[in-house]
Amino acid sequence: MTGPLQLPPGAFQREDETPDAEFYRVPRLVTHLDDLATAAVTQLYREYFSPGGALLDLMSSWISHLPPEVAYARVAGLGLNAVELAANPRLTEWVVHDLNANPRLPYHTAAFDGAAICASIDYLIQPLAVLRELGRVLRPGAPLVITFSNRCFPTKVIAVWRHLDDDGHVALVAQWLRDSGAFGDLVFLDRSPHGGGDPLYAVIGRALTPG
Repeated sequence: MTGPLQLPPGAFQREDETPDAEFYRVPRLVTHLDDLATAAVTQLYREYFSPGGALLDLMSSWISHLPPEVAYARVAGLGLNAVELAANPRLTEWVVHDLNANPRLPYHTAAFDGAAICASIDYLIQPLAVLRELGRVLRPGAPLVITFSNRCFPTKVIAVWRHLDDDGHVALVAQWLRDSGAFGDLVFLDRSPHGGGDPLYAVIGRALTPG
């Protein structure tokens, strides 16, 4: 068994180190994935999130990737811009919260049946702390679906992400999940649509029972 991933100094630095709350103060009602990649995310959610459950959409925005035909009991959104979150039609509740300033999640332990991070994991400067919090708020066995492509806000993405290719991104996210100690049963998927467009990759883990 290998030990925790050792990254070089500066791995979590960004070109723009101004507070994220300032960067995201202005709503960005833009799409971060093309239509085919977005559809691939939605299909993953169909496969992993049970109807009627309570879901956490972490680092959420104005677009919901949840399947429109499926009803959920609760969809909590956590993001950085109130206008974007208020515009998301699937959220039953939302909160503005900067995970890079405070990785503690404002939710009860074992509150959710599933969680999603879409096209955002590369902005976290404390990913292990956030993943441990996700392990706390998820019920044991609940899935965490992390999806990402090759698009980002380049000045806000962490340095190590910029220096890795797609396979490296998958390996990095998987190692974070392992190092967090909060997730097991990892699955790695390439759901890139055929015919071009944005690639789409997923790393999925199941919340472990707290030891």
